[in-house]
Amino acid sequence: MATLRFFAGAAEAAQTETATLDASTIGELRVELGGRYGSEFVRVLGLCSLLVNGTRATDDAVALAPTDAVDVLPPFAGG
Repeated sequence: MATLRFFAGAAEAAQTETATLDASTIGELRVELGGRYGSEFVRVLGLCSLLVNGTRATDDAVALAPTDAVDVLPPFAGG
């Protein structure tokens, strides 16, 4: 199972900072997350970047291994 870490608004929408999920691709992960956390999380997830082992995953076809770490990062501003 992939390990997920949620940050900022994603953690708030999921009501947790970590989770594990069994998915073979980023697309499958998105579907599973929506089913688990609901429509508000899906809205937030649409704004987020997903990092798989520190590398941004921009395609839903990106494969996931059970040992992968996925970070869910909403947009943020800083300075």
